[in-house]
Amino acid sequence: MVFRKSLLKLAVFALGACVAFSNANAAEGKFESIKSKGQLIVGVKNDVPHYALLDQATGEIKGFEVDVAKLLAKSILGDDKKIKLVAVNAKTRGPLLDNGSVDAVIATFTITPERKRIYNFSEPYYQDAIGLLVLKEKNYKSLADMKGANIGVAQAATTKKAIGEAAKKIGIDVKFSEFPDYPSIKAALDAKRVDAFSVDKSILLGYVDDKSEILPDSFEPQSYGIVTKKDDPAFAKYVDDFVKEHKNEIDALAKKWGL
Repeated sequence: MVFRKSLLKLAVFALGACVAFSNANAAEGKFESIKSKGQLIVGVKNDVPHYALLDQATGEIKGFEVDVAKLLAKSILGDDKKIKLVAVNAKTRGPLLDNGSVDAVIATFTITPERKRIYNFSEPYYQDAIGLLVLKEKNYKSLADMKGANIGVAQAATTKKAIGEAAKKIGIDVKFSEFPDYPSIKAALDAKRVDAFSVDKSILLGYVDDKSEILPDSFEPQSYGIVTKKDDPAFAKYVDDFVKEHKNEIDALAKKWGL
């Protein structure tokens, strides 16, 4: 009986040790994995001027968030070239992080309480506000003029909720059409299939042309964070510290790209 009790205690101790070891590995796994493979894989947009836009001539994605990703790679691996960029959009960036296709996401990912329950977000590396891009010929001056308007927004973005709430507050109804990417919304605006293109103002700046303008209205300030998996606290802390410690460099990169 004593022997059996000793074996049981030993088994319980071993199980506890395994769980602790497993938890420690889970906490440190991503950082060590990146170091081991010698490459950081980051999800970025490829259709957002200034932030991350595909250069058709070179096939490279270039922009502010790409440079932030390279800075993170340099911090972890000592070389900003040890990076792989994976194109994502508002609908795919979460699933690609969930299934391990990317190590982190730097893709105009707005920090919200709901999203923080699912993912780890760093301190904000950039802040903006939602705006409206419209055709000049419509003569809209503000959202108040847009009763019954059809507003184009990106799938899975925070924009629809923000504009919907703003419209309700001023007593008007608006409609929404959702699109997979920003170029599709701009094309719909140009074709007059939507009355406005709504997303963060600094993103809209990349889509303004002679026939369109950004209205002065600003809605719901947006803070962007670097996103990592919820079950990886050690890597999340490293990324958060990185943003804090490199604030001046990140701010300089934003200015470099006209943000």
